[in-house]
Amino acid sequence: MSSAPRPWSKKSLAAQAMGHVDPVTKAIVSPIHLATTYLRDPDNQYSSGYVYGRPDNATVREAEAVIAMLEDAEAGALLFSSGMAAATAVFGALDPGDHVVAPTVMYWALRRWLAEEATRWGLTVDFVATDDLAALRAAVTPGRTKLVWLETPSNPLWTITDIAQAAEIAHAAGARLAVDSTAASPVVTRPLALGADVVMHAATKVLNGHSDVIAGALAGARPDAFWARIQRIRSGQGAILGPFEAFLLLRGLRTLHVRIAAQMAGAAELARRLGAHPAVGSVLYPGLAQHPGHAIAARQMSGGFGTMLSIRVAAGEAAAVAAAARVGLWKRATSLGGVESLIEHRASIEGPGTPCPPDLLRLSTGIEDPDDLYADLDQALR
Repeated sequence: MSSAPRPWSKKSLAAQAMGHVDPVTKAIVSPIHLATTYLRDPDNQYSSGYVYGRPDNATVREAEAVIAMLEDAEAGALLFSSGMAAATAVFGALDPGDHVVAPTVMYWALRRWLAEEATRWGLTVDFVATDDLAALRAAVTPGRTKLVWLETPSNPLWTITDIAQAAEIAHAAGARLAVDSTAASPVVTRPLALGADVVMHAATKVLNGHSDVIAGALAGARPDAFWARIQRIRSGQGAILGPFEAFLLLRGLRTLHVRIAAQMAGAAELARRLGAHPAVGSVLYPGLAQHPGHAIAARQMSGGFGTMLSIRVAAGEAAAVAAAARVGLWKRATSLGGVESLIEHRASIEGPGTPCPPDLLRLSTGIEDPDDLYADLDQALR
């Protein structure tokens, strides 16, 4: 009597891109499907399942299947041309007059878009400290609020919001919950399992991990009318990811688990050591016991607390900017989640109106030797 097939782990499935083998050549790495149009059958149908390249692509489907597996997404996953394209598709699926609640501290480009553009077609947006559940509850109005948007850990202060509690608040009011889980990745946090309806990733970052792809991803808890509307928006607006970018993203996903394990170990080590540095006023990292959201993070993050941290330079803004200019191994550049470590004076990027403290430096930990990364920061901060 043969035993049942072993349920392979997500790490194993991701490493082999779900085990797909090209049926023609038997290659263990899938080809890139570049075709934009497909042949009809004699009966005028499309038995292959492919019609045109704007709504669908075989290479894109393969990468989507891996993300859906990682997120346990019953509705599947959708890849977009950028994280912003993915996020704005969710808001675009709402109706004029709908009310949205979003975090005060969140990815700046999306926050600015919500404040300046989303309101132009009738959405009402309130920004609140979503890590404060009482404030979140007060901001959500039953029958009026249609979407609660979270980002946890939030960029660049790395505040933590309780996803399960936020889901209860949103659903009790008849609203959906969407979570930007870019900084955590599905290796660390699975928002759908905690009650979220949609999870978003700027796949440019941790999911790809090599700073060579711009991409966004959505994963849905269940197939419903809202998810179908998001699918139509992607197709109608032509926001699908290109096949070559999907191929590169799939390559990045295959090493996701080993990359993020090394990066999280480095981030934790740096947070511990920088906390004792005389030039550092404070370290913002949810893995530290003194972090206000540490207990919640420990419940909803598994295996680590992410690859990101920020430091506030004790001597102020000018000293922070000067330190960022003196690094050697760290690269002074915008983005996060890649194998190379990046440093950024975030307030300079966000500009007027930013809630980011002017003395803050955002650190994205790569896979370099943590001793080297610390030594470089040490000399830069002196």
